[in-house]
Amino acid sequence: MTARDPQTRAVHPPVPIPAGSRPLGVPIYQGHLFGFDSADALAAAFRGPDEAFFYSRMGNPTVRALEEAVADLEGGARALATASGMGAINAVLTGLLRSGDHVIAQASLYGGTHALLTDLAERWGVEVTRIGGDDPAEVRDALRPNTRLLYLETISNPTTHVTDVPALAAALAGTDVLTVVDNTFSPLLFAPLAHGADVVVHSTTKYIGGHGDILGGAAVFADADVHRRVWEHALELGATADPFAAWLAVRGIATLPMRIARQSATARDLAGRLAAHPSVTRVHYPGVPDHPQHDLAGRLLPDGHGGVLAFELAGGRDAGRVFSEAVRLIALGPSLGDVASLVMHPASTSHRQLDAAALAAAGIGEGTVRLSVGLEAPDDLWDDIEQALAKAH
Repeated sequence: MTARDPQTRAVHPPVPIPAGSRPLGVPIYQGHLFGFDSADALAAAFRGPDEAFFYSRMGNPTVRALEEAVADLEGGARALATASGMGAINAVLTGLLRSGDHVIAQASLYGGTHALLTDLAERWGVEVTRIGGDDPAEVRDALRPNTRLLYLETISNPTTHVTDVPALAAALAGTDVLTVVDNTFSPLLFAPLAHGADVVVHSTTKYIGGHGDILGGAAVFADADVHRRVWEHALELGATADPFAAWLAVRGIATLPMRIARQSATARDLAGRLAAHPSVTRVHYPGVPDHPQHDLAGRLLPDGHGGVLAFELAGGRDAGRVFSEAVRLIALGPSLGDVASLVMHPASTSHRQLDAAALAAAGIGEGTVRLSVGLEAPDDLWDDIEQALAKAH
């Protein structure tokens, strides 16, 4: 039907559908509604994630492009894109756990994950056992009849502890316990699903987006049935990825290999210089020979150890704060994986939820500083670090 009134035509502009050619990049499907020619077709769309798009909270072509790209990177069956990294972690944990379930988790985890597990324990009665993440015997000893998940980070935040994911996942052989691995620090450097994990989570805000201009997350699943369970819960949770942010994340993936390689190389260079500085008592970076998991990192991460490192300042908490405020080229700010370098003081920011005992258990000192290395020239970054160290001495 062709409307005659301009007022009606303004509400229904033409929607062009390409014919005879195809876009070479992923288009942004910003609209949230999709129309149908029959009531039966619309009804069928409600059945699941593989049906036609109809409402962007349930599925969107641009978001789907990101999900397929991340699933392909991680070697997974399906993926779920979310509005943030914590959205992905929340969707997975609350979608797979029930009141009274038991989780085995690394002691050294991202502060937001630690807070979520604490909240689930207090409000849902989810039991949590913390392990160091080095010994498979810890996993076997912690197993209970109600254990549902093992939660790990490939490279932990901010101490850069490298987890022996293959060995810890293998300790669950013969059980139905799922292994969930946060691989945010090491996309392309390590593939948890190929080493026994069941679910991988990412903050696409970080390395996958890579340019400091998006907020997003993703969960990748080895099994489509587990994906379906979490997808159904995610619809209720409402942590849906924004199409424009998803489009930017897809764009970021194109340069991910080059960025990861450059950032890893620069991080290793700076870690070596920091280790030799008198104001620094310890450097946390898998590429440094005295790192506790240096040999393990060489086996699991042969192509690089990532662009994040941390270091301990002799002056403790005060020195950490002074250093963080003294940098000039490097920005004092949250997040990581950006093209620009970022620094922060975890004890007063990302891990502020942890008291002194919990900080110590996680291996984080009062004077720990985390550095996310960007794409700047290494010498320029070192000049900035050196002058800030002098002020924090």
